[in-house]
Amino acid sequence: MQWGLIGTNVGIYAEPEHAVALAQSAEAAGFDSLWTYDHVVIPQGYASHYPYSPSGRAPGLGRAPMPDSLVWLSYVAAHTSRILLGTGVLILPLRNPLVLAKQVASLDVLSGGRVRLGVGVGWLEEEFDAVGVPFSERGSRADESIEVMRTLWASDDASHNPGRWSFEQATAAPRPARGDIHITIGGHSPAAAKRAGRLGDGWFAAIDADSIKKLTLPGALERFVELIALMRQTAADCGRDPDALEVTLLTGRVPPQEAIDRLKAEGIHRCVLMVPTYSPAEIEKAVDRLAGRVGLG
Repeated sequence: MQWGLIGTNVGIYAEPEHAVALAQSAEAAGFDSLWTYDHVVIPQGYASHYPYSPSGRAPGLGRAPMPDSLVWLSYVAAHTSRILLGTGVLILPLRNPLVLAKQVASLDVLSGGRVRLGVGVGWLEEEFDAVGVPFSERGSRADESIEVMRTLWASDDASHNPGRWSFEQATAAPRPARGDIHITIGGHSPAAAKRAGRLGDGWFAAIDADSIKKLTLPGALERFVELIALMRQTAADCGRDPDALEVTLLTGRVPPQEAIDRLKAEGIHRCVLMVPTYSPAEIEKAVDRLAGRVGLG
């Protein structure tokens, strides 16, 4: 099982020197991936319910700097050579998929094929209102966006119609380094699991910090296992190979060993942990300590 870090583009890591220190330390320590948070704009005083916390509020979401995911990943790509570059997750319905396809393919080529495009449908309705995208259409927009991007990545003479976006014999070069981009579907609901089975190359799910303590008990882990089964069954029903789908679980903290063993048995490919420090002086040491806890190095 691989290990990644999330929260990499927030707070002090908006500063170039700290972003590089984190990325290079994580790569040297053996972490396989870096994952960014994503919001276009955060309306203060939002009423929407954040689905990953019992309080309904997103911890730390507010005025802390959060550079654009693809811009941040492009910067650290130039200072690393192996570590995967993931969005965890990018709010897909807020983007024009033709523009996004171009941006992601460009980053993938320039980084040597290291992009993991994690996408979700979003939860912050006020953000959709500010951008001018109907919140009620986010699921269908996300599905069509994936289709549009893959169409553009697959051919230098791409066509897509009818739909929200229509084009004939269009070229968006460069195309991805390996011909396609690994798309990971984010979310913790049955709808997200089914979308991953239908359309994704993998699933990026989250278990909140309180529930991670209960991973060995009936409840949080069992529900997650049920959703994995739903994703795989959906893939099989769609004529896709369920075993080819990569499963990434955001736990935030290091799970108990019993939970790690269970996750490995269920075929989890990767656990993603929170960055271990927001103190500039502690970055390298904190990353090394965390790597040691999970057996890297």
